[in-house]
Amino acid sequence: MTTITAAITAVGAYVPEFVLSNQVLETMVDTNDEWITTRTGIKERRLLKEKGKGTSFMAIKAAQDLISKANINPAEIDLVIMATTTADMPVASTGVYVASQIGAVNAFAYDLQAACSSFLYGMSNAAAYIQSGRYKKVLLIGADKMSSIIDYTDRATCIIFGDGAGAVLFEPNYEGLGLQDEYLRSDGIGREYLKIDAGGSILPPSIETVQNRQHYVFQDGKTVFKYAVSGMADVSEKIMERNNLTKDDINWLVAHQANKRIIDATANRMGLDESKVLVNIHRYGNTTSATLPLLLSDFENQLKKGDNLIFAAFGGGFTWGSIYLKWAYNKQ
Repeated sequence: MTTITAAITAVGAYVPEFVLSNQVLETMVDTNDEWITTRTGIKERRLLKEKGKGTSFMAIKAAQDLISKANINPAEIDLVIMATTTADMPVASTGVYVASQIGAVNAFAYDLQAACSSFLYGMSNAAAYIQSGRYKKVLLIGADKMSSIIDYTDRATCIIFGDGAGAVLFEPNYEGLGLQDEYLRSDGIGREYLKIDAGGSILPPSIETVQNRQHYVFQDGKTVFKYAVSGMADVSEKIMERNNLTKDDINWLVAHQANKRIIDATANRMGLDESKVLVNIHRYGNTTSATLPLLLSDFENQLKKGDNLIFAAFGGGFTWGSIYLKWAYNKQ
C-alpha cells in the first residue's frame, strides 16, 4: 500500500490596505521608531479599519486568492479549518461562515484556537485528515484581526500586532513530500502571562469590565519573551535531531513572526545562516495565526520542490511547537 503524506499544494494571502507605521505610533503612545525596530524588528503593520468587517472578511479574501491562483473548484474542498484567536463572534464558528462564503458547499468546517500557534496546530490537524485517506482537499486558513483586541494606549502591545490572513491547501502526496514530522507542546503555566481578562466564562462582559479596559490583550512581555526564546529554539532543535537533519539539510526556517530577536535566537540554535530564515515581521508585525501562511505567500517564488522547511511557533497559553515539511511544488 502506498503511503499517503499531506502536502501543501497552494497558498493565498490578504492584508488590509491601511498601514500603521512606527512614525504614526510615535504620535499615539510614548515610543519611537528606533526603540520599536531595535526590540522587535517591526517597521509597520496593517490594520483592517472598515466598520463591520472582521476576521472572516480577511479569511475569505485569502481563501479566494488561493482558489483563484490554484484554479480549483471550491465545491471540491472537503474541510475548512479556521485558525484564529479573534473569531467574528462568540459561539458561531467563523470557519463555518467562511466556508459558506467561498462556495465550499461540500465541506465541514470549524475554528481552532491556540493563540499564535493556531496555524501550526492546524497544519497537524489538516495533515491527519489527509493521511487518513478520507479527505482529498483540506483548506487551512490563518487569520486574525488583532486590532480588535489591542489597546492603542498600551505601548507594550500596540506596537507589536497587526491584521492579516493567509491560506494553504493540503492534498495527498505519494512522492514522500509534505509533512514529515511534528513536535507540538503546551503548558498551562502561561495562562496568566498573555491573556484577555474579561469576556469569557470566568469574567463575563459587564459595564465594569469595559470601564476597566479588561477586554484588551494583556502581555507580560519579559516573561513571554523568555519562554518564547527557549520554547521555539528547543522544539526546532528537537525536530532536527529526531529526523537526523543538519543545518545543511534545511533550506528554510518558517518561524512565527512575533519578535525578530526570537526568530534570530531560533535560527542560531539551529545553526542556520540568515539567508535561510524567512522574515516579513518588518512589514506586518505579529499577525498571530496569519504569520506562517503570510511567509509562505511572500516567499512562494523562492520555495522549490523538495526543499526542507522547519516551521516553528510560540503562543499564549502557552502553546508551541515545530513541524518538518518537504515542499511539494515549484511555482510556475
